[in-house]
Amino acid sequence: MPGAALYARYSSDNQREASIEDQLRLCREHAAREGWQVAGTYQDAAISGASTILRPGIQKLVRDAQCGQFQVVLAEALDRISRDQADVATLFKHLKFAGVTIVTLAEGEITELHVGLKGTMNALFLKDLAMKTHRGLRGRVEKGKSGGGLCYGYRAIHKHDANGELIRGDREIVPEEAEIVRRVFRKFAAGMSPRGIARELNEQGIAGPDGNLWNDTTIRGHAKRGTGLINNELYIGRLVWNRQRYVKDPATGKRVSRLNPPEKWIVTEVPALRVVDDALWQAVKAKQNEIAEKHAKVIAAVREHHRRNPLGSMQRPKSLLSGLVHCGVCGGPCSLRGQARFACSAHITNRSCGNGHTIARQALEERVLTGLRDRIMAPDAAEAALRAYAEETNQLNRERRARLERARAELAKVDRAIKEILDIIEGGGYTRLLMDRLRDLEVKQDALRDEMAGASNPLPEIHPNVGQIYRRKVERLAAALQHPEDQLEAAEAIRALIERVTLIPGAKRGEMEITLHGELGAILAWLGAEGVEKPGNKNIPRTKRSGVSGSMVAGAGFQPVTFRL
Repeated sequence: MPGAALYARYSSDNQREASIEDQLRLCREHAAREGWQVAGTYQDAAISGASTILRPGIQKLVRDAQCGQFQVVLAEALDRISRDQADVATLFKHLKFAGVTIVTLAEGEITELHVGLKGTMNALFLKDLAMKTHRGLRGRVEKGKSGGGLCYGYRAIHKHDANGELIRGDREIVPEEAEIVRRVFRKFAAGMSPRGIARELNEQGIAGPDGNLWNDTTIRGHAKRGTGLINNELYIGRLVWNRQRYVKDPATGKRVSRLNPPEKWIVTEVPALRVVDDALWQAVKAKQNEIAEKHAKVIAAVREHHRRNPLGSMQRPKSLLSGLVHCGVCGGPCSLRGQARFACSAHITNRSCGNGHTIARQALEERVLTGLRDRIMAPDAAEAALRAYAEETNQLNRERRARLERARAELAKVDRAIKEILDIIEGGGYTRLLMDRLRDLEVKQDALRDEMAGASNPLPEIHPNVGQIYRRKVERLAAALQHPEDQLEAAEAIRALIERVTLIPGAKRGEMEITLHGELGAILAWLGAEGVEKPGNKNIPRTKRSGVSGSMVAGAGFQPVTFRL
């Protein structure tokens, strides 16, 4: 009796959760009629069928199919699996290679012919649907109605026509929010920065769009794309639609915006929705141009500097700890601000975090390097960490041996069963059911052999002087940071040892507590790394094999090593 996997999906064009159960019920009935045993159900709720990349249900189905958990995939129709022609073809190839057949209630058993024809039809359906939707929205916009979504300062008007149908796309000004819009325009025109405006509004408890906190990007936006409050032409009674389009990245399945040429923009005058006069609008545009000119001069100067100093421009990241520093209050990232000091980004952006303490980059780097050298692998810490590593290693090795023993025992049973069937067939007892059972056993035999062949070797032993070796290597890395020719490579090696650095404000002004989180597995793997020493490069300890004998997966099965600095 073949095993069947049932798959169901409903998308944003059919927002009804009961649809999943309806599809699965019909598939179960069909499986019962065919005598198939349901091996599992897979579903994706409220997810478009235009791509399988972002659908966890279909991804898990493919993984389980490759593990031989079922022989048939049953769905209501092929467009429930995917409407994307390339995805259908790729999925069909993967399942066919795994020995799995796709069957749908609408089309029956799926073949290459279905993949070609139905895939093309589904792709054309999506294109046609997009064109009709775009045409309908354009008609609404040309009448002065909303093309989708609401911006700050307006609310939707809910009215019905003579037939009781809802009239969509009408909106009206919200007086209180319109006054905030004018206030933002006046502040910006007067020279106040978007960050300063956002901070002031948040401090006064004025809610931003959708009730969220104000951010500088909410106000500033992107001038060319028309995003951001100060770039929204609706505030001067001009509705601009089709400024940009969205295309789906085939690698990620996510939508990416693309700017349309101005001749494709649809512009409609809606004077009833104006909230900002022309004089104030032009004052804001003049201030934006002034800022853009200053920014262009800075960029030109930076590019000229990089042209004259090509070696310096290649150094990445910008600082030793870029991307690794986090706030201990809100958990968000900390970034470098003016005067080369790390500060909580949430506090700087909108004051949503109360951590206003900062720390100089040089001071933070010195404390982190000291912690790496003296604390992460100090004798007592090293002893505890390595003892935990040894216990984990032993446990993993025991589990590995147990899995191998189970696989050997199961393989022996399968081998005996195959031999018995072959004996029956040679004796003249051939039947179709017997051959189906033989094929199933052969698939299981191959899977067990692959499992045993792919089992990794036992984890290696640890050098008893790993703590001292680690200290010497970190000292040499710290010294290498002072040599321009070794700086970039040394910084990358140090960053690999750090999971994150947490900044916690102290009780006194200017006091900052630092917690350094190191990954024990990464540290041990680094100590056991092999390589070829570069001629003339004596500062970076990346070449000598010491510390751990053998190789291991960095961080596998270990908790971070944490120290307060």
